[in-house]
Amino acid sequence: QVQLVQSGGGLVQAGDSVRLSCVASGRTVSTYAMGWFRQAPGKEREFVAAIGGSSSNIYYADSVKGRFTISRAGAMNTVRLQMNSLKPEDTAVYYCAAKLRDTDYARGVSYNYWGKGTLVTVSS
Repeated sequence: QVQLVQSGGGLVQAGDSVRLSCVASGRTVSTYAMGWFRQAPGKEREFVAAIGGSSSNIYYADSVKGRFTISRAGAMNTVRLQMNSLKPEDTAVYYCAAKLRDTDYARGVSYNYWGKGTLVTVSS
């Protein structure tokens, strides 16, 4: 079993930067694909970014490309999401997730483990 503990987030202003972290425990996830998803109030959960088990494959949603960066750290058991140039429309609860298979990165239902979520609020 894998537990994902998230940190970071909070209330920021438009244009600011925030870094989210997600630390995995219970099992090494160095070979797992890791992803970030978000859910804004009244909206469905959407894919944000993902990094493959080897870190060679990285994907971003078009809405965050060029502003957000996903990376691994800490012997590959930590995944981070650096969010720059934040916009009010980035306001959402952000979830990290892990999956065994290194495919279907943008498909939330394919992920095996989820963090509890962290709120990021971007004021205009």
